[in-house]
Amino acid sequence: MKRLFSNLTFQVIIAIILGVVVGLYFKSFAPTAQMISKVFISLITMLIAPIIFFTIVLGIAGMSDMKKVGRVGGKALLYFELVTTLALVIGVTVANLIKPGANFINNHVKVDAAKLATYEKAASEMKWGDFIAHIVPNNVFDAFAKGDILQILFFAVLFGFGLSRMGETGQSIITTFDKLSKVFFNIMKIVMRVAPLGAFGGMAYTISTYGLATLKPLALLMGSVYLTMFLFIFVVLNLIAWFFKFSLWQYLKHIKEEILIVLGTSSSESALPGMMEKLEKFGCSKSVVGLVIPTGYSFNLDGTTIYLSMSVIFLAQVFKVNLSIEQQLTIIGILMITSKGAAGVTGSGFIVLTSTLAAIKVIPVEGVAILLGVDRFMSEARAITNVIGNGVATIVVAKSEGEFVEQSS
Repeated sequence: MKRLFSNLTFQVIIAIILGVVVGLYFKSFAPTAQMISKVFISLITMLIAPIIFFTIVLGIAGMSDMKKVGRVGGKALLYFELVTTLALVIGVTVANLIKPGANFINNHVKVDAAKLATYEKAASEMKWGDFIAHIVPNNVFDAFAKGDILQILFFAVLFGFGLSRMGETGQSIITTFDKLSKVFFNIMKIVMRVAPLGAFGGMAYTISTYGLATLKPLALLMGSVYLTMFLFIFVVLNLIAWFFKFSLWQYLKHIKEEILIVLGTSSSESALPGMMEKLEKFGCSKSVVGLVIPTGYSFNLDGTTIYLSMSVIFLAQVFKVNLSIEQQLTIIGILMITSKGAAGVTGSGFIVLTSTLAAIKVIPVEGVAILLGVDRFMSEARAITNVIGNGVATIVVAKSEGEFVEQSS
């Protein structure tokens, strides 16, 4: 019983139930609930810049063998881009077909016409040229001070490549960065312990402001996300496995313990050591596993990209921001970049969603409060999809390199 009460998922479930009750019967609590939700969001956003910077730098600098970077790393990155882009397109397509947020505001929320006009104008003015020009910072320190995620990502990539060219001389910096990265991950774990409070505040504010009926579109969003990830794993990844001549079912059976660990922790990071060991036993060479898996944790987050794409389209539907196909493709392009900064830790998808909304500037950032109550449950789905997808990527690269040894059953 004690273990149950200390389980974060259980705590979040209780917090959401309490949030619904408080939102229904204590509507005057709404301002306080909103404040609790905002504080939790601030706790997360203060960690965005350092976590993404260290994750990207270490992922690139860790590729010490530059010949392997050119071959295995190149194949891995190409695979990551193709599959995560496919995941984004699938997410956007399903969200447009099911339209989980289409009736959200009309039925439950009074629309601020002035604000809506502002967001629609911003959407119409969103152009690739301005976006690309903005990626390069005039001042690196200013980018960190403002928390400009796109500029931080650009600088982190350059820094990582520069550091990788230093060889042994740069090892002390890599070691220091690795330690600093662990410090920030530990801070994130501390922050996520108050996730029940954030979920409580977000749900109480949502219910007291919009009413209990808001749970219906949220449930539809959750169902849409889970359905999309299920199809991605058992259709897309299964086809990839078939093409490269290995059994997806045998692979899933081989990593079943890691899947259960991720299900319990909602963090793909918790399965990293076990996944590396299991993939070696499955037949992948140690060098390929050591290169692809850690890199994949920054660049190949299939579940997170599905979640991001569907959540952005959901919020656009909620706030009646009509996005054209061209604008949705632009958002996919932005998500291709911002999703690369999501580390395999609980709450990472929520972090990147917040930063993505801030980057595109066409959907209210405060809209993430709507998702806060159900984010924990979608976190489990995306973390499991991330882990499964990274393992498939490692097997594909190992097979293409001739560094896979078939194991007898």
